[in-house]
Parts: sequence; C-alpha cells; structure tokens
Amino acid sequence: MEEQLYAVPFTLVGFFFTNRSVEESIRGDLTPEELEKLQEILGRFLFNEGIQVALYPSVVPPDQAEDAVEELEELIFGQEEEE
Repeated sequence: MEEQLYAVPFTLVGFFFTNRSVEESIRGDLTPEELEKLQEILGRFLFNEGIQVALYPSVVPPDQAEDAVEELEELIFGQEEEE
C-alpha cells in the first residue's frame, strides 16, 4: 500500500518593529541553503520527528493572507501532480 502524504498549511504570526520601510527592513538575499536550514530548525523544534516543513517567507498584509495560503497550496500540490 502506498504511503499518503498530506500538506497541511500552518502559519507563524509575528511582528517586527522598525523605523524603516518594510522594503528596507527585509533581507532580499536569502539563499536556498539558508531557507533550507530555517525549515529544518522549525521542523525540529515545532513538530515530531519525520515531519518536513516548507516555508514561504514573505510579509503578507492581513487582507491577503488567505490568497497567500492558497498560492502555497497550489505550489505544493501542483508539483506533486506533475511527478
């Protein structure tokens, strides 16, 4: 029997405080290696063993959060369908 995987969206809500604009506050040079390390750290500290985490790092205005989650679901499930 084939093992079934499920992608379950989750959010981490946080704030950052700055006297600069949002564009000046966020790093634009996050490398794939850094993102992978961040995903590993969150997976290790938030979930039980064997759970993989995929992140979509962005600042999303509250009124656009639902669209961002749907985009992430499409990204995850769209790749799965192509395989």
